[in-house]
Amino acid sequence: MHGVIIAGTHSGCGKTTVTIGLLAALKRKGLEVQSFKAGPDFIDSGIHRLITGRPSRNLDIWMCGKDNVTGCFQRYTADADIAVVEGVMGMHDGAFSTAHLALLLGLPVILVVDAYGMAESAGAVVKGFIEYSNELKDKKDTEDLSLATCHSSLPSDSSLNWAGVIFNRVASDNHYKRLKSSIRDIPVLGYLPRSLDFEIPHRHLGLIAAEENPISGENLERLADAVTEHIDIEQIRETVDSPRSPRSSQERRNKDYGLSTADRRLLRIAVAYDKAFCFYYEDNLDMLRDAGAEIIKFSPLSDKRIPGEADAVYIGGGYPELHTDELSRNTSMLESVREWACSGKPLYAECGGLMYLSQGIHDFEGGFFRMAGAFPFETQMRKGRAHLGYREIVLKEDCITGRKGGVCRGHEFHYSEIIEDRDASSVMGNELTDKDNESLDASRITHYASRSLTLCYSLLDSTGQELQDEGYSIKRTLASYIHIHFGSNPCIADNFLNFIKER
Repeated sequence: MHGVIIAGTHSGCGKTTVTIGLLAALKRKGLEVQSFKAGPDFIDSGIHRLITGRPSRNLDIWMCGKDNVTGCFQRYTADADIAVVEGVMGMHDGAFSTAHLALLLGLPVILVVDAYGMAESAGAVVKGFIEYSNELKDKKDTEDLSLATCHSSLPSDSSLNWAGVIFNRVASDNHYKRLKSSIRDIPVLGYLPRSLDFEIPHRHLGLIAAEENPISGENLERLADAVTEHIDIEQIRETVDSPRSPRSSQERRNKDYGLSTADRRLLRIAVAYDKAFCFYYEDNLDMLRDAGAEIIKFSPLSDKRIPGEADAVYIGGGYPELHTDELSRNTSMLESVREWACSGKPLYAECGGLMYLSQGIHDFEGGFFRMAGAFPFETQMRKGRAHLGYREIVLKEDCITGRKGGVCRGHEFHYSEIIEDRDASSVMGNELTDKDNESLDASRITHYASRSLTLCYSLLDSTGQELQDEGYSIKRTLASYIHIHFGSNPCIADNFLNFIKER
């Protein structure tokens, strides 16, 4: 398999721009390109998909382990001409870094260096990265993926394979010549000019999601032109012609999941998917399909009701806070979701999905917008520090994601928080206080009287520190701020479908 990994000296050096430009240039040559993103980020993966026409996959060693990562890489590169993996942060940042991933997959590395304000000093920067990387081969492969791990467990007989260096934000041809002359022992593949001025719009969670088409066709063509003109694409292709094989693999699951002949029809899971809800690990959906599910997409923004043929509902993360008015005005969909939860049908939600299931969302400007009301609390956007980090979940009871005592891993990234519903006490006391929402409040009374809210998750962060319990459950509805990667536990997809069948 032909592949390369794009690493950077630090966050913001231009990894994403180089990756996008390279994907576009390779696609322009008629190649079938499979992209990947190191780490838990959804948004970069979505941008990749816009260019390649193929879903981009996340490769996260902490969440999913080595076998799942190598298995994912092998599975989705089987029918591709070349793979491009975008790294995360600086090349050596984190316990399971871009360098670790490059060693695990046996991929050559392209180092992106931001050349702004620098000339011959670039040689010292690149030499430092090469020499530091050479020291990694002295570390032992302990296979330790525990929460207490402080170091990457790297193969002791391995060293990084360097494809070359690409400079970003180069002022002129003369500037590039000075940069290039300073580099020793590694190919210089080219540069992107500062005059290109290519930027992807950002907002509070990072880049603008792919569903909002943040990159115009004209800008993408301009970037592809710059890559073709200033970067040696053919040398990159020659470099990645014979990469080393990944060290381990996970065979694609291909088994009978114990369904009787009567149960052989596919279970249908309605997945909320539009501009408000678009943060999903593509592997989660594929693992559900592998386990015997049919995925039906619907839009809480524009559709009137949950698809009638659905057996369960999955509402992922996204940007509901940017579409509060549209979501709150689609009262028929809110009623459909509320009725679904009240009736005890299986419903699973993450982050933005949790916000949608709350009583309502307080936006950044202080406005309040009614949501589905499946849970007795509201959510509020905060402009301060984000809730961010890896999370390990231990299940306190049986639920849709697994059996009591089961363990899974995921990631948390949000600016909202749960606050007490100011009307909760009156609702629980059967007093309707909002005359404009009497039908909504009446269904809440029935819902909350039948069963109280429970917490299904015990949480740890990546260092093993205990966090506040999470995983909010009422009847068969479960919601959490944690984006779980189903690859973290191979039983999740099967448990998901078994929970649906049993209920």
